[in-house]
Amino acid sequence: MWKNSFLYISFSALVLMMAGCHRQSEFGNGDTLPEAAAYGAEPLDLDFVMQHDPNLVKTTKGAAELDLETPLRCSVNWNRQEMISAVPYNAAAFNLSRNGLNDMLPRYEVNGFSFKSMNAEKALLKLDKEAGIKLIAKDPPYASISGENLRGEFSEVVNMITDAAEIFYSYDAERKLMRLSRRANFTLYVPHSRQIMLALLDVLRGSGITNIVSDWSDYSITFTADYETKKKIMDLVEYFKSNPLLVAYDVSVFRVYPVDQENGINWQMALETFDFSTVNTAQAGVIGRVLSTSNDLNINSLKQFLGSQQTAIVPVAEGRFSVPNLWFSRFDAGKCGSKEAIEADLSILAKASFEKNNWIFSNISLDTTQGEIAQYNVRSKLGQNLMIIGLPNEVFGTKAPKSETVVFMVPRIVRGVKTTKHIQNTL
Repeated sequence: MWKNSFLYISFSALVLMMAGCHRQSEFGNGDTLPEAAAYGAEPLDLDFVMQHDPNLVKTTKGAAELDLETPLRCSVNWNRQEMISAVPYNAAAFNLSRNGLNDMLPRYEVNGFSFKSMNAEKALLKLDKEAGIKLIAKDPPYASISGENLRGEFSEVVNMITDAAEIFYSYDAERKLMRLSRRANFTLYVPHSRQIMLALLDVLRGSGITNIVSDWSDYSITFTADYETKKKIMDLVEYFKSNPLLVAYDVSVFRVYPVDQENGINWQMALETFDFSTVNTAQAGVIGRVLSTSNDLNINSLKQFLGSQQTAIVPVAEGRFSVPNLWFSRFDAGKCGSKEAIEADLSILAKASFEKNNWIFSNISLDTTQGEIAQYNVRSKLGQNLMIIGLPNEVFGTKAPKSETVVFMVPRIVRGVKTTKHIQNTL
């Protein structure tokens, strides 16, 4: 059916001709595509721009801070940690579905449809005329593409064009109306495992997707995504099916105020307090240093050491996050700590890989809303701990002399075990 047909893409410059708003462009059957309507080239009426009202009534603080993930994410049992654990899951439970009305397209054959260097919405308008379908392009212009001698069912040709332009379409059969958009709303159904669900949420946030609604009754994640993001999520699901391994991090973030405000904390004394080789490696970042340590230097012995130096310790956040092997994930300190803390907008991003002989390679970056603070690449053995020290609190906007923020992390391994049985909904 597809012999002698091909489709290729030539991306043209995308021009944004209207700021702050989008106008839907509707083209009736038999009409030509008006340029001004296609590209939303309408002057912005400044009279309709609403100014920010400082006295605007807002959601109450308690309701705004409600987070369904807190009971699962924001607690760590430091006295009982399993370095390797197993989570059963049903791979068949993964399913990505498109939300909204999307009826089946009319069934008829397309024979020898061709176009050259044409925006995707123009090509589809040309194709839809023959089917008597109206077209709405929500956010044009789309990629410029060319096609020659396209043949097959109408729906197959439409899919070829929208896939090539990396856009989505939906069809309303009752109104004979097709809508085009760069973004669409999806629901991802995942296996009934809270560990896997949390890991996928961490990865989505690590990819910059924040408009997420998670449903813990049917283990689904609803989000709006463009074509590239949808593909990235599908790649993640397919990768996890064949590589069901998670690198989990238990995290503690706390602030330290030294009594000796002139010299600050003498971290060199840790080498005298603990046996030699307790601290295995020490690597410098742009700011701060990351240490890998044996479990002799754990969260309890670390706080005991700091307390012995007459240092005040202020807890900031404590919790856990997971990352599929070779992917990025994110832990937001503000989700598991005080929203008023100076580190409330601190995010810990990690890309991890589990290597031979139980080695874990961690690429860790510390970000805030102001940008990246520091990045570290550290290779540690399973059972070792990671500790980031020397982060002056000036980077978080306070002038407390010699005070620091410390990030303590314990990497663990969680293996997914495939099963076809019903999974009990427990963590």
